[in-house]
Amino acid sequence: MNAIHNLQRLLATIFIIVLSTTIVAQTRITCIGASITEGARIKNKKENSYPGQLQTLLGTDYIVENCGVSGTTMQRKGNSPYWKTEAYRKALNSKPDIVFIDLGGNDAKAVNRPFYNELEQDCRDMIRAFKDLPTHPRVIVLLPTVFFVTDSNGIYDPVSKNQVAPRLQRAAFEENVEVVDMRPLLIDRPDLIPDAIHPEEKGSEIIAKRLFQQVTLQIDEQFDVFKHLDNKNITYKVVNFAGYYCAEFKLKGRDCKVVKPHKTSVGRPWIWRTRFWAHEPQTDITLLEKGYHLVYCDQAERMGNKQNIEEWNEFYKILHEGGLNQRVVMEGMSRGGVYVFNWAAANPDKVAAVYVDNPLLDMKAMYYGPDGKEKPENEITKGIRENYGVERQDINNFRESPIDKIGDIVKGHYPILILCAELDNAAVNSQNAFPFEKLIREKGGEIIVVEKKGFKHHPHSFPNPTPIVDFIENAVVRWIIATL
Repeated sequence: MNAIHNLQRLLATIFIIVLSTTIVAQTRITCIGASITEGARIKNKKENSYPGQLQTLLGTDYIVENCGVSGTTMQRKGNSPYWKTEAYRKALNSKPDIVFIDLGGNDAKAVNRPFYNELEQDCRDMIRAFKDLPTHPRVIVLLPTVFFVTDSNGIYDPVSKNQVAPRLQRAAFEENVEVVDMRPLLIDRPDLIPDAIHPEEKGSEIIAKRLFQQVTLQIDEQFDVFKHLDNKNITYKVVNFAGYYCAEFKLKGRDCKVVKPHKTSVGRPWIWRTRFWAHEPQTDITLLEKGYHLVYCDQAERMGNKQNIEEWNEFYKILHEGGLNQRVVMEGMSRGGVYVFNWAAANPDKVAAVYVDNPLLDMKAMYYGPDGKEKPENEITKGIRENYGVERQDINNFRESPIDKIGDIVKGHYPILILCAELDNAAVNSQNAFPFEKLIREKGGEIIVVEKKGFKHHPHSFPNPTPIVDFIENAVVRWIIATL
């Protein structure tokens, strides 16, 4: 009996130790913010606000605390400063491991606009207040969601987007903390924001899912691509790109940019913007949030010629040897489609996925339209003549476009996403996207073509880049898993 009793005591002790370890191991997340965080206009705020739904998604390994207070501002001189609330003191005492700071929407009100010269510093102070806690939490600044209010004296979206968000972004950059831009998440879903300010339950679910992705991001804590640039004796200067550190340098006299995320995702994925740097950057910025690197090496207006490819091979070598994944996501808009696929055709084993937008895929289409009518000389035909040595009268024998390299392109076995506008008269679909798609499919390639009904050549991308980002992430995960 004593043996049994002792065993029972031992098991009870082990249970207590395991239970205690489980409790200690719980990750504590504190959400500070205003009415959207609090869950205004949502029934059962505890469960259906975005912090409540985040708790459900994360499960019992996490404790999510909602410290939102309606109407509050980031600014100390705002009409209702979060700094003065009991919730702020509660948040500071919550022993957080992760802090989401979701303030700024109310700062867009007319009453609060006179104090914008202090907004950035107030945000920096708020970040530091949490960074300096004994738990040294991971601090993530949330840029305000979209607002559909028409009263310019209220929470007016143009002010939020163009004046408040950039200041919050700069503060996060100076403090080297993560940023998640919530504005694109609901920009195409006004139906989920009935009062034009507060997302209802479904809208809060979308926010919660995005924050869940950020919390559960698998991070490579040790990696820093800038150290490799230092080791290669590459002279660069660091600038701010959308709240991220961007190294700018020259390669063969050409401008190069390497933007690193605040937290590098495991597998060290990257996306290569091949043309038109920072134009409609929402996909790039979302991927930076998710731990991707973003790179660029200017080759305008070489149009994917031999020199273009050789210099990009050198650029690729620098970054891959520096630790970035063997396979890179290639991104091109308009004539950028030529640059993407010409390099991909020469390097099929180095591409994880291709996303092109209203792409030029047959350079002959710049000389004549689908009706056969000849087009005048333009920047692209000039580039073809200068970089390929081809005159107009010889263009029908020209075989250096992506549409001429289908066999080499499909060797990479990577998925392709094409967004094309129904009314595009610059890169006409019947000459570019549609015949290219047909040829890729005939060769067994993997391709998705999405036609944007009613759109012309501009704007590129989607205001909410989620479909593009999901496509890219699915492709990248596939390659990362294959290398494990």
